[in-house]
Amino acid sequence: MNFIEIPKVELHIHLDCSLSFDVVKKINPNITKPQFIDQFIGIKCNSLKDYIKCADRAVELMQTKKELELVTSDLFKQLKEDNVIYAEIRFAPLLHLDKGLSSHEVVKIISQITKKESSKTGIDAGLILCTLRHYSEQQSMETVNLANDFKGSNVIGFDLAADEGGYPIKNHIKAFKFANDNNINGTAHAGEALGPESINETLDQLKPKRIGHGVRSFEDSGLIERLKQENIHLEICPTSNIVTKVYKDYLSHPIDELYKKGLSISISSDGRTISDTNLNKEYLLLSKYFHWNNKHFFDCNVNAINASFASEEIKTKVLETLNSQSKAFNYGS
Repeated sequence: MNFIEIPKVELHIHLDCSLSFDVVKKINPNITKPQFIDQFIGIKCNSLKDYIKCADRAVELMQTKKELELVTSDLFKQLKEDNVIYAEIRFAPLLHLDKGLSSHEVVKIISQITKKESSKTGIDAGLILCTLRHYSEQQSMETVNLANDFKGSNVIGFDLAADEGGYPIKNHIKAFKFANDNNINGTAHAGEALGPESINETLDQLKPKRIGHGVRSFEDSGLIERLKQENIHLEICPTSNIVTKVYKDYLSHPIDELYKKGLSISISSDGRTISDTNLNKEYLLLSKYFHWNNKHFFDCNVNAINASFASEEIKTKVLETLNSQSKAFNYGS
């Protein structure tokens, strides 16, 4: 099975967690490979909080127009190597203001370079703007207003990310209400650091269309049924969940059981650099530990594009590509 050749859809990628050594070296020529591994890869993570801290060094290198363009172009190179045909890339605009850029300028820069790279690589891509758990209500509203200001561009969604276990969702209820009232697609991280109760609360209070991670829904059969009934898609990032110590290893990860229960799930890398992964690796590990075959991956990619925030035109295009490849890769077997 050639995982590289399988066309893929990826819905959950953090721009600031996916800097390759090559792009870091361009921005900071003095860095060595051992330093990069020590500072940017989360091999020493003991929790989600540690994982998030690993992104801090990357954010420091994403404060100018040139840096943002370099990092975004670098991610497209990685996506191309994985044969990703559609991606949703997320970032928090308010993290990139340390050297004088405004939040509006940050979004505009990344939007423009994403459009350029999409055209260059043939990878259709949308952008999701993140508010963060520790942000104030005002910061969350500023972020969702940016999503509204850029509506109609390749900015297609709004997300709540960061330390689920450390901060409640109350500061973000108003922003998600604004998103829902203004037809801004919403997703939210939940059921990663905390259990099923966090997912239920997020669905009740924020009403997102998708859940980032959501793996701990497996612990509550009632929640599993709710997710199916409400057609809530789970953006699952297996290696990330192991790096953050949500699960001790691949065999204890519930992705296979969630698939068997008929949930709408997809496979993503989350933070490619911090997790030291990519989609090809994720597919290989799922095949190794759960004996997934082309049919599993086809189902997840179809789930992903159907749950994506892409235009109907892009959805149709991607589905046609997936279906046209199904015979060649024996997806129906």
